[in-house]
Amino acid sequence: MPFDVARARRAYPALAEGFAHFDGAAGTLVAAPVAQAVAGVLGGAVSNRTTAFEPGRRALRIVDAARAAVGDLVGADPAGVVFGPSATALTYTVARGLAGTWEPGDNIVVTRLDHDANVRPWVQLAEATGVEVRRAAFDPATGALPVDAFTQLVDARTRVVAVTAASNAIGTRPDVAAIAAVAHAVDAVVYVDGVHATAHLPVDVAALGADYYVTSAYKWSGPHLAACVAAPSRWESTPMLKLLPSSDAVPERFELGTPSFELLAGLEAAVGFLATLGDDTTGSRRDQVLRSMAAVHSYEMRLFEQLLDGLRSTPSVDVLPAPAGGCPTVSFRVRGQDPAATAARLGDRGVCVFSGDYYAAEYFTAMGLRDTGGAVRAGISLYTTSDDVDRLIAAL
Repeated sequence: MPFDVARARRAYPALAEGFAHFDGAAGTLVAAPVAQAVAGVLGGAVSNRTTAFEPGRRALRIVDAARAAVGDLVGADPAGVVFGPSATALTYTVARGLAGTWEPGDNIVVTRLDHDANVRPWVQLAEATGVEVRRAAFDPATGALPVDAFTQLVDARTRVVAVTAASNAIGTRPDVAAIAAVAHAVDAVVYVDGVHATAHLPVDVAALGADYYVTSAYKWSGPHLAACVAAPSRWESTPMLKLLPSSDAVPERFELGTPSFELLAGLEAAVGFLATLGDDTTGSRRDQVLRSMAAVHSYEMRLFEQLLDGLRSTPSVDVLPAPAGGCPTVSFRVRGQDPAATAARLGDRGVCVFSGDYYAAEYFTAMGLRDTGGAVRAGISLYTTSDDVDRLIAAL
């Protein structure tokens, strides 16, 4: 399906400021319909949830609509969509719940490729409960995370396998479905960090084999809000500490405190916006999202090849290895220059990139780069253009 980047860019007022944005992996720009939805709730009569009066009923509808939107985005049951302030917070919530069922002698498996939000919560809870931590290693020469790394670690006492759907550092997309099959063969739970992948790919949590899948709306043109999805029956069996008067129902019992109705409205608007990015508006919103995100992915990966070619042909630039077919994100270093200095000098030229370890602490430690500043990260987003890529390469 064709993708019209010029039409997509018109939805981002911030692009008028003239920066070249390669910082989407840390958070994308917000689409205009999202900002309008947020403002609409803040400026309207929306109360806390109740059926007693219309402003309270509006709040109920906002929450339900947001759950349905996330369900359409990733292929999940809306009744199993739990909201939270961030993917990190939601992962801690799930980890604390599952850790209550662990016993000494059990083990969990994390990876050296993941963002620390899908490592540290599990490691800390394992240490607190006397459970062994096993780490699946990636191949430093290729950046791949092989399924064999899990077959060697997972056994009958494995309780959780935590793995990313795409590396936020180098874009690697592990074979999550095959990894999940290894975990499910011993009844281990599979927790998938989809924060980076969801912005670039059509997502089907069932096809991935994810028991839990977490995503952050601000990575796909939405507000600062996150969602974790699982089957309602799985949430029912997940322990949770909560206030006495708060609901025992799923998914509400996992959402501590009053939700941000304006951000939930913005999240729904973000999914609605993503659904419009393709030319075919037939079928359900889920159908439209799948087609649109397939078009986005195809466009981004073509542009990513231009970026990779430019980086690899630029003297003194070393690109960190990653397998083909990942997400359009690359890390690199300029020889003889601290990554922070590279990012700052590019920033002076209006080119936005991040430097450091981007919370991929295990990856950069394993690569021996964390103590020397990590690397510089550049990512393609749906509003990136070929001219932006040329601008980055010329600035380098």
